[in-house]
Amino acid sequence: MSELVEVNSSPVITNPPFELHQSPSSIQSPYPDSIPNTPKSPFSSAARMMTPLASPMKKAISSMQTYLEEVGHLTKLDPQDSWLPITESRNGNAYYAAFHTLSSGIGFQALLLPLAFTTLGWVWGIISLSLVFVWQLYTLWLLIQLHESVPGTRYSRYLRLSMAAFGEKLGKLLALFPTLYLAGGTCVSLIMMGGSTLKIFFHTVCGTTCNPNSLSTVEWYIVFVCSAVILAQLPNLNSIAGVSLIGAITAVTYCTLTWLLSVVKTRPSGISYKPVRTKSDIENICSVLNALGIIAFAFRGHNLVLEIQGTMPSSTKNPSSVPMWKGVKVSYLIIACCLFPMAIGGYWAYGNLIPANGGMLSALDQYHRNDTSKVFLGLTSLFVVINSLTSFQIYAMPVFDNLEFRYTSNKNGPCPWWLRTGIRVFFGCLAFFISVALPFLKSLAGLIGGIALPVTLAYPCLMWISIKKPQKCSAMWWLNWALGSLGMVLSILLVFGAIWTIATQGISIHFFKPE
Repeated sequence: MSELVEVNSSPVITNPPFELHQSPSSIQSPYPDSIPNTPKSPFSSAARMMTPLASPMKKAISSMQTYLEEVGHLTKLDPQDSWLPITESRNGNAYYAAFHTLSSGIGFQALLLPLAFTTLGWVWGIISLSLVFVWQLYTLWLLIQLHESVPGTRYSRYLRLSMAAFGEKLGKLLALFPTLYLAGGTCVSLIMMGGSTLKIFFHTVCGTTCNPNSLSTVEWYIVFVCSAVILAQLPNLNSIAGVSLIGAITAVTYCTLTWLLSVVKTRPSGISYKPVRTKSDIENICSVLNALGIIAFAFRGHNLVLEIQGTMPSSTKNPSSVPMWKGVKVSYLIIACCLFPMAIGGYWAYGNLIPANGGMLSALDQYHRNDTSKVFLGLTSLFVVINSLTSFQIYAMPVFDNLEFRYTSNKNGPCPWWLRTGIRVFFGCLAFFISVALPFLKSLAGLIGGIALPVTLAYPCLMWISIKKPQKCSAMWWLNWALGSLGMVLSILLVFGAIWTIATQGISIHFFKPE
C-alpha cells in the first residue's frame, strides 16, 4: 500500500499531510472566541505513564500515523499501468537508471562535436560545451523532481507531464511531435547509422579477401533491423537493463577509442585551428547556429528520463527521485568524460580538416586507415553497431508503450503476447521503410532537431514554473523563466539557420536510394 501509483485521470484530492499528524488541539479554531480551549488535566501525563497499555498503544498509534501518512499520498489504482511496457515492472534501482541513462545519453551525435569547434574555435567551443552541459543537467534535475510533483501521481511519460503543466490541448501541441521524433526518428537514424557502420565493419574485417559489394546498403539495413527486432521482444523497460549496460559499455569504449587513436597518431598536414569564416555575415551567423545545434544535439535522452524513473518503486519515505538522481549523476560524470575529450581531442587532432559527414569516424578512416591496426578500426565500428542496436531498444520503448496504450484503453486488458510481438515487428518494418524511402532525412536533422530542442532545454523550466509555482521574482522564478525563454529563442534561431542553409545550399532529395 505504500507504493505510489500512476494515474491517467485527474488526481483525487486528499488531505494535506499536516492534517494527518496534528492533534485537534494543535489546530487553531476558526472561531477562537466562541469556544474556549479545554484545559488539560494535571493527571493526564501521570495517567499515561502509569497505564500498562501506554507503550503498545503508542506503537499502534505510531503505526497508524505512518499508514495514514502513506495513504494520504495515494490515489486510486490504475491497472492499465501494469499492462504497459514502461510501467509493467517497477523494481528498478539506481544501477538500472545509470545503465539506461548512459545508453540513451551517448550516441553517434557525439562524434560530430569537433565540427562545432571548427566554427566556434577553442575558447567559445569549450565555453559553449560547458554551458550546455550544465544547462541540460539542470533541466534533467527538474524533470526528476517533477515526476512526483503532485502527491499520489507519477508522470512516467513526458507527454503526460506536458499536458499536466500546459493543459491537454497545448501540452499535446507542444510535446507530441518532438517526443515522437526523438523516439521514432532516433530509431530511423540508428538504422541508417548502424546499417552503414555494419557495412564498414565488414569491409574492414574482410579487406581484399572478399567481395566488398556482396551486400548492398539496403541489405545491411535489413540485417540491422532484424537484429533490433529480435532484441525488441524483451517485454518491458526494466527487462532491457542488461542490454542498456552493454550499450553503455560499448558507447564509452568507442568514444574513448576514437579520440584516443586520433590523438596518439600524427596529425595531418595543413591543419589549422582558425575558425572558418565566409564573406557573408548571414552565412557566418548560420554556421555559428549550426555549431551550437551540434553541441545541443549531442546531449540526448531527456524524453526518456521520466520513463526510466517510472520503472522504480516509490513511496513518501523513499521517493524514486533519490535513486534516479544518483544514477543520473554517475552516468553524466561518465558522459562528460567521453564528450569533452571527444570534442577537444578530436579538434586538436584534425582541426578544420575534420570531414563534415561522419565526423570522427570518417576522419579516423580517412587519415589513419593505413597506419592503424585493423583490429582497432574493426572494434570501433563493431562497438558503434552494438551501441546502435541497444539504443534502438530504449528509444523504441515509448513507441511500443503508446501503441499498446491504444489497445489496452479500448479492450480494458493487457496485450496478448502475439499482438505485442506483432507491434514490435510492425514498428521495426516501418522504421526500416522510412530509412530506405527517405534517406535524405539526415539533411533535415538540423531543422527537425531545432523543433525538438525545447524538450531538452526549455520545456522543463516552463513546466516547473507551471506546476511548482515558485514565488514571483524569486531566484528559481527568474532562473527558469530566463532559461526557458532562452531555450525557445535558441530553438527558433536553429530552425531559421537550418531553413536558410537548405535554401542557399539545397539538399539532394532522392527516394529509395540510401547511400
